[in-house]
Amino acid sequence: MNGVTELTALAAGYPHHVSGKSLLVHADCLDWLAQVPESSIHGLVTDPPYGIKEYDSDQIEKRSNGNGGIWRLPPAFDGHERAPLPRFTALNPAERDRVRTFFIGWSRLVTRALRPGGHVFLASNSFISQLAFQAIVEGGLEFRGELIRLVRTMRGGDRPKNAEEEFPGVCSMARGCFEPWGIFRKPMLPGMKVSDCLKEFETGGLRRTPDDLPFCDVIQSERTPKKEREIADHPSIKPQSLLRQLVWAVLPLGKGVVLDPFMGSGSTVAAAEAAGVSCVGVERSAEYYQMSIKAIPRLARVEVSDISFGETLFSGGSK
Repeated sequence: MNGVTELTALAAGYPHHVSGKSLLVHADCLDWLAQVPESSIHGLVTDPPYGIKEYDSDQIEKRSNGNGGIWRLPPAFDGHERAPLPRFTALNPAERDRVRTFFIGWSRLVTRALRPGGHVFLASNSFISQLAFQAIVEGGLEFRGELIRLVRTMRGGDRPKNAEEEFPGVCSMARGCFEPWGIFRKPMLPGMKVSDCLKEFETGGLRRTPDDLPFCDVIQSERTPKKEREIADHPSIKPQSLLRQLVWAVLPLGKGVVLDPFMGSGSTVAAAEAAGVSCVGVERSAEYYQMSIKAIPRLARVEVSDISFGETLFSGGSK
């Protein structure tokens, strides 16, 4: 990607804003993906809303107003207010079919937009990953494994609801201590080797760490620090210490365009800015789109120290 003019061409006519080397687009990603040139994206890093009812506009508004809608609004715990949560553990058959249909269609559009050999890192959780990953493969992407983020993000491990005293030695589910990310790749052309794909499309593999070690599929992570959540008030913001590693790895030659089609408040774009690569972030919510314009430069400057590789890359700001 050379220059702002070529980058802004990826806005495909939608409202947009240039932030550093990156482009922010205000659009529904399904509509946008259908408009962008074929094979124009090198890699993708995202945390999707899973096409479930919680993320419909009316439910987002109810949550924002404190009504919850069908979001779970957990009570204060240990003196701390906890963020609203979607009901991943209670999807009925119709909702599961909705998730499957959403990701089949989404995967088809992503497959079209990616260059052959382009990789995808997609956040999930242990309750829905099997369903989402299978649908994504059905839509056209290759399954290339999982990245395990070791972090306690879901509480879990509680005694049976309303029967805590009756069954004190039982927990209703395992305490969540990891977050699975699907790793996918657009199929390379028939007969093409990884080296061929790298030469022709600048894709096909994953980038080694700045210390010249292989990218590993387990990352010891942290919960998103308070200083980052204060910059970008989004219910599912991921930490810069994780995202900067992923945007680094997804571009095997260190050049090209990373896409986050569910940009939210812009944390993936900020990670790309910090790593010195270009990113396109697409967000349908006007509130989060406007938030991202202010949040991305600040998140990109956040100092990151507790990461597993490349400390010099992640000191805040491009290198």
